[in-house]
Amino acid sequence: MGRQKLLLPLRGAPIVRWSVAALARHVDDLLVVTGADGVAIRAALDGLPARFAENPRPEAGQGSSISVGASGLAPGTEAVIIALGDQPDLPDEVVPALLATWRRTRRAIVAPVYRGVQGTPVLFAAEVFGELAALTGDTGARGVVAARPERVARVSFDTAMPADVDTPEDLARLHVE
Repeated sequence: MGRQKLLLPLRGAPIVRWSVAALARHVDDLLVVTGADGVAIRAALDGLPARFAENPRPEAGQGSSISVGASGLAPGTEAVIIALGDQPDLPDEVVPALLATWRRTRRAIVAPVYRGVQGTPVLFAAEVFGELAALTGDTGARGVVAARPERVARVSFDTAMPADVDTPEDLARLHVE
């Protein structure tokens, strides 16, 4: 993108603000993991109920950010929802459905499936926090989800996977929707 994509404007607000606001109304504690650009991200999220943790090595990949976040969870946290900062149009029903499924099934992992494609965000119960804290590299938590399929509950949605913003074309598409 040539610059910090999370700070690019989308419908009058930075991309990251849309992403975080979609989660804030559904969770008790919101932890945002930033890199060296933490000051700008904090400013973009001003007024939202978020705590922050800085990943000192974001270039090490998404796994390192998840590890930092898992290590920064408040004591007594029962579950965490890991979401992408560049996925601004998360449908309103996704997070409540993940939480309801976890409360009902008590599975260690609850993942959304959008028209047959597993996506994000994903809920992880406390029993897998150690696995999340040990992550490295750029594959995120996919390996944790795939490691033991029997501990994963899947929630189906009859909608396309929410777009994430990786290219100028992705951003342009979101501007016209």
